[in-house]
Amino acid sequence: MKINKIYMGIFLILVVVEVMIALFVHDTIIRPYIGDVLIVFLMYSFIRGIVEKQIKLLPLYLFIFSTLVELAQYFQIVKMLNLQENKLFSIIIGARFDIKDILCYLVASIVLFVWEKMDKNEKNKY
Repeated sequence: MKINKIYMGIFLILVVVEVMIALFVHDTIIRPYIGDVLIVFLMYSFIRGIVEKQIKLLPLYLFIFSTLVELAQYFQIVKMLNLQENKLFSIIIGARFDIKDILCYLVASIVLFVWEKMDKNEKNKY
């Protein structure tokens, strides 16, 4: 396994940004929407940072995963598993379902698909 330093650097920057948003931003745009878009970018950069081989449909897989997590919130899985006292699990899964979160994940996934397509075309030029 070879670590891609660029993607891992992006991942670390996004982790810091997400933590800063969670701790200090209490608005109606950045925290609920930009944060959800960035989390898909964060997962993407982490996977690209540790997996050498290109994963053809990675943005789609991330969208599906993110949507499943959101659906777990809808079904209150944290409560069902009696883990509401576990702060880490509660933060990772989340507590409130919002269809707008799924739209944010979709936007992020589309951006990643477009970026991958443009990156592939750019590499094919040379």
